[in-house]
Amino acid sequence: MNMTIEHHDPYRDKKITIEIAGIDLNFRAFQLDTKTPTGGKIAKAFGFNLDQPAYVMQWRDDGDLEDLRVQEEADLANGTKFIVAEADSTNRIRVEGEGFDWPSDTITGAVVRKLGRIPAERGIYLERTDEPDRPIEDLDVVKIKTQGVEQFRSRKPEVWELNVQGKKIASLTPVISVVDALTRAGFDPNAWIIILKVAGQPKRQLQVGDDIDLRTPGIEKVRLTAKDVNNGEAHAPSRDFRLLEVDEFYLDGLGLHWETRTSDGHRWIIIRDYPVPDGYTARSTMLALMVPSVYPQAEIDMFYAYPPLQRSTGAAIPATEATQFVAGFPFQRWSRHRGSIAPWNPRQDNVVTHLALVESALLKEVGE
Repeated sequence: MNMTIEHHDPYRDKKITIEIAGIDLNFRAFQLDTKTPTGGKIAKAFGFNLDQPAYVMQWRDDGDLEDLRVQEEADLANGTKFIVAEADSTNRIRVEGEGFDWPSDTITGAVVRKLGRIPAERGIYLERTDEPDRPIEDLDVVKIKTQGVEQFRSRKPEVWELNVQGKKIASLTPVISVVDALTRAGFDPNAWIIILKVAGQPKRQLQVGDDIDLRTPGIEKVRLTAKDVNNGEAHAPSRDFRLLEVDEFYLDGLGLHWETRTSDGHRWIIIRDYPVPDGYTARSTMLALMVPSVYPQAEIDMFYAYPPLQRSTGAAIPATEATQFVAGFPFQRWSRHRGSIAPWNPRQDNVVTHLALVESALLKEVGE
């Protein structure tokens, strides 16, 4: 009968795993050969040498932070997480009413959230006495070396609203960038003159790099004016690509300013001051047609209008809800397509015949 003799390693039972983090509270696992590590041994495991002023704290399971001196043994029954920082003192803060001694002159919102075990859906605020409490984002860095004790509280975040060209957008922070505000409202920030209207104050033009403080009393709205609207006489029309000869001859005969533009990977014909029939709130519009790269073999489909066309009666126009940016302008897309009875024929269809489709579609919506 064979017998296996196991040799007991007296040191194996002494191996323990603890977690150590810097002041970012990103913990990593470290294995030590003792169940009673000292503060100095924990700092050494984290990479500190004897010449560095290591400040070691035990993050207890009950949420408290407890200093651990160099020669002091940690009681792992209270927790196996430790914080090591290059510091020789701490600053006092309070998070959700609980006091902490923090081994740094700064602290991030993310660390405050972890210390206070604050859920992600709640906002963090730095309490202030003579001014509104300051909202703290996770990436914000707060200086905490002050005469008093900085206090952090959490609450359901406030929602700030801003009217951008008639569309209301919500912000969880009281300061929003112009770029963010216009982008969320569906506008290209670089294509507009941006005006901020505040009650009781002169209108103020904003730049793309500006911020808007939504706490400003009397903020009413942001109004936009296109940078590029004119009567077509100030500059020569763009010709980014050529059309068929019959197309160009017809467009020239309309007596309207037209151009071909390449925008966001698409080819466009843009016709300014294109007349629309009675029954709309506008007498004309800027019309855009998307021209496929293999036109006329591929058909021109749908058409686009800026500003959006509306019936005089106020009734909604079906299949015009989508928006397409063309050269920085938000065009209203009219989803109108050829039927199976008269499909696109590259030998006879062109811009001329498609404009006939546009005209009939516009007339149909106002009952003519």
